[in-house]
Amino acid sequence: MGHRDILHVDQNCFFASVEMRSHPQWRNIPMAVGGDSRERHGIILAKNPLAQAKGVKTAEAIWQAKEKCPNLLVVPAHFDQYVYYSDRIREMFLQYTDKVEPFGLDECWLDVTGCSDRPAREIADEIRRRVREELGLTCSAGVSFNKTFAKLGSDYKKPDATTEITEENFKEIVWPLPVSDLLFVGRATTASLAKMNVKTIGDLAALDPDFVVSAMGKNGYALWRSANGLEDDEVQAATYARPLKSIGNSTTTPRDMTCRQDVWKTIVALSSQVAGRLRKHHFCAGTVTIWVRDTSLNSYEKQRGLPTETNDEKEIAKLAMELFDESYDWHAPLRSIGVRTTNLTDEQAPRQMTIFENYEKLQRDDRINTALDTLRARFGSGVVMRGTQLEGKDDLVAPDRQDHPHGGFREDL
Repeated sequence: MGHRDILHVDQNCFFASVEMRSHPQWRNIPMAVGGDSRERHGIILAKNPLAQAKGVKTAEAIWQAKEKCPNLLVVPAHFDQYVYYSDRIREMFLQYTDKVEPFGLDECWLDVTGCSDRPAREIADEIRRRVREELGLTCSAGVSFNKTFAKLGSDYKKPDATTEITEENFKEIVWPLPVSDLLFVGRATTASLAKMNVKTIGDLAALDPDFVVSAMGKNGYALWRSANGLEDDEVQAATYARPLKSIGNSTTTPRDMTCRQDVWKTIVALSSQVAGRLRKHHFCAGTVTIWVRDTSLNSYEKQRGLPTETNDEKEIAKLAMELFDESYDWHAPLRSIGVRTTNLTDEQAPRQMTIFENYEKLQRDDRINTALDTLRARFGSGVVMRGTQLEGKDDLVAPDRQDHPHGGFREDL
């Protein structure tokens, strides 16, 4: 593969910046965008530079942030506005290249190889200027020869800056950085690498690749390649639709779940949402995974294959509840739970029935599910619910809610 010019553009304090655009006076005080405390999503989603200077961190609880910064102004999120500006920014990017790959609402990779006679850094600087002048926001840009280093570049200097990482200077810029700065290195991987005395990206790059594979498998080898500047993933075109590998949803309930019936109500609601999306995309699932978090914020996952592929909410909920019953000892109430399906196959593909299945009953269930999907599409997802969901739904189960952007697995669509 020849030389490539890859940009990664990251909006600075995006949610907070959109709010300050509408309320310029907030630029002069510590301000943050927070989740809804009444629904127990009371965490910091974004903060402005003054709040950051006081030690306020994204994803920490609002009460923790206010302990650090008592005069912190916390405003509610307006996701419709964030989506609006995100769309306008991507429309701008498409004026430079059709290879624009989003990474969340506020980040994108652009492959501008061969798109202009101008240097890639000049294009990055122009984009920063246009975002500032045309939209009243700021962004940082990384310019490099692959996606990993381009993202490191956009993180390297903020706000409103461009950093270029080349094949000649990447060892000087990248290798001294903490290994946790590398894309897809989370807490668990950082801890695993620390046990091998790997603290910086350079430490990882210096390891023998065979040792990395033996210690961490193919994912470790991919990280080693990234650390050495060998990652060569393509920037996908804006029209590219990534194949779905899982469909799931999770929720933090308005009050703690304190008994099995509470959990069952929530699992039924989540399974209904997940099954509806499976049918919408014409999939059946072969595996169910549950994610559970207690009131001490300890969490785990457990999964198992279904007897046969399905997109029926009853079968998904039944297995999810079995997994929960087998794995949770009720040492504490529950705060959050999630249901996810994987091993997706085309619903029209031939499948082997088990000896316990009744073909006529399956056909009847399919007709019922089709009718329910039609009603919910026309009148809203709350128009038809199971009795389990109706009982106590106001204080525990919210079948119509979308997954929140923190904790558990997100909605995968």
